[in-house]
Amino acid sequence: QVQLVESGGGLVQPGGSLRLSCAASGFTFSRYPMSWYRQTPGKERELVAQIDSVGDSTTYAEFVKGRFTISRDNSKNTVYLQMNSLKTEDTAVYYCRAQKFFSIYWGQGTQVTVSS
Repeated sequence: QVQLVESGGGLVQPGGSLRLSCAASGFTFSRYPMSWYRQTPGKERELVAQIDSVGDSTTYAEFVKGRFTISRDNSKNTVYLQMNSLKTEDTAVYYCRAQKFFSIYWGQGTQVTVSS
């Protein structure tokens, strides 16, 4: 059974940091590119960052460049999202996703709230 379980969300003040984790099981994690998405009420889910299967290549949405870092540890079947210099507009539910060709898996999401 495929599972993606996010953790690390919470309430943080503007300018603060959080580190999200996504633990994977039930598939060969090291063969899957991974990504983080986010969604706010009334809006479509949007791509935040993605990383290739071995961690050599990353891409970021313009709105997080220089602030967020995606990484992975294939020995732990886990992908991370380090979020620094958080802004109120980063408030959203964050989801991790695994995709390889037509196989797509989503986590349940973790809430990140940036507020003073």
